[in-house]
Amino acid sequence: MDFNRSSIVIVDDHPMILEGLKALLTRQNRFQIFSFTKGIAALDFIAENPVDVVLLDIVLNDGNGLDFCKKIKQKAPRAIVLGISNQAERGIIFKFLENGGNGYILKNADPQEIISCIELAKQGEVALSQEVKKIMLKPATPVIELPRLTKREHQILVAIADGRTSTHIADKLFISVMTVETHRRNLMQKFKAKNMIELVKIAAENKLI
Repeated sequence: MDFNRSSIVIVDDHPMILEGLKALLTRQNRFQIFSFTKGIAALDFIAENPVDVVLLDIVLNDGNGLDFCKKIKQKAPRAIVLGISNQAERGIIFKFLENGGNGYILKNADPQEIISCIELAKQGEVALSQEVKKIMLKPATPVIELPRLTKREHQILVAIADGRTSTHIADKLFISVMTVETHRRNLMQKFKAKNMIELVKIAAENKLI
């Protein structure tokens, strides 16, 4: 390993992206580059070798970058870990930074912006590409105030999520089909859902089922 140049590990399972990043960094003539298509292989390398910067994709064949970011920081606390991904969801970006990430770059960033983010992170700053900054500045989605559910309503909500019919739910809970239908309507009103699919989606997102 050449200790006169910054060592950069690239982790991405898309060969074209991987080769493109390697070519970009090689042209700078000041980085020593190591590339991996698997997160586990990169993690093993980082555990055994000093690494300055890690460019980490979020979606990998053998895991996700959010978890790998945390593991890398555990093995190499001083390593700079930058997410580089097409995943532009605000929640994913926040989670990556919470897990110890030093910055986040979208793959549509131009080459100079990628280099600038690496240099900025090496100076101790949180490095975000321009598109990521715009995403982070957008107002967060308002938190839904969850309604209170009775034990019976929760039972029926879980059954709906399992795809059970009103007749099946009625037989299982020893109540009438009409009562089940009433609970269905009440649940939709409570969650302000337009249909059963939206009802289940809201319940799942808020870990009620």
